[in-house]
Amino acid sequence: MDAAPASTANPSCVINCAVYATDGTRRDIALASISDVLAQDDGSFVWIGLYEPGDSVLETLQEEFDLHDLAIEDAHKAHQRPKVEAYGGALFLAVNTAQMVEGRILFGETHIFVGPRYLITVRHGASLSYAPARARVEREPDLLALGPSYALYAVLDFIVDNYLPIADQFKSALHALERDIFSDAYRRSTLVRLYDLKRQLTEMRMSVAPLIDVLSQLVRSPSLQIPEDTRFYFRDVHDHVVRVNDTVDALRDMLGTAMAVNQSLVTLAQGETVKKLGAWAALLAAPTLITSWYGMNFRAMPELDERYAYPVLVLLVGVVCFGLYRLFRRIGWL
Repeated sequence: MDAAPASTANPSCVINCAVYATDGTRRDIALASISDVLAQDDGSFVWIGLYEPGDSVLETLQEEFDLHDLAIEDAHKAHQRPKVEAYGGALFLAVNTAQMVEGRILFGETHIFVGPRYLITVRHGASLSYAPARARVEREPDLLALGPSYALYAVLDFIVDNYLPIADQFKSALHALERDIFSDAYRRSTLVRLYDLKRQLTEMRMSVAPLIDVLSQLVRSPSLQIPEDTRFYFRDVHDHVVRVNDTVDALRDMLGTAMAVNQSLVTLAQGETVKKLGAWAALLAAPTLITSWYGMNFRAMPELDERYAYPVLVLLVGVVCFGLYRLFRRIGWL
């Protein structure tokens, strides 16, 4: 997380607070100087970046920019579904963010206020700093002259681009699990990992899918804060979101299939074991049945008086067992 410049004397939750002139030059300011900047009708705009701000900071911004009470209430905590709301001449956006930490995906939330001369981003939870997006905008002073709408595009594009490597990591994890699925030995941990991966993808889809509607509204709905000159930039972000959402859906389907295949292979392996046990049980049952006759207390058994009755009986048992063994080998039970 980037630190705010010491010269601005802003609270620690204020990561950036700067004013951008029409020529793209940047000047860091303190929150207390916002009113002075807005009083100058020179075409400049203020870009403020916050991370989990306190109530006093949000109240200050509400007074400076005349933000709506409901929008400020939503910005206090990360509990919003991705959405875009219009409050008079300003827009309020709630967007979910994602970040990979130690092999697991963590989700955060960013609230964005867009007005005629300001852009405010409020980050909560797992979220990368928007410093790269800010640096990218500052390298394009001609586009920065488009105002807060282009800065909003840069932030949304940065958020969506962070989803792409996460989706790629899920692909790699799924391919690694496929080798475990088709291995000879059953591992319970494989099914647990498959379930955990699908749960994370489901959470990711819940963050990505609503963002498609948000960007569609920014592209199609007439708004003073999103002029025609910047709408095609938002169409590009919209295309990226659709691609990420399609990738997530495909991975979820593949994971569902992988879980079903894993369970089928386990059932098949159990069936093979049962067949082998049944075959050996039959091999043991045949001599047991024959020899059990001789365990009965009968005196009038003709074969008892024959000289070669016992060897013939042993041979018969061997033939029966051998025949059963060949039969089970032919049908694949042994």
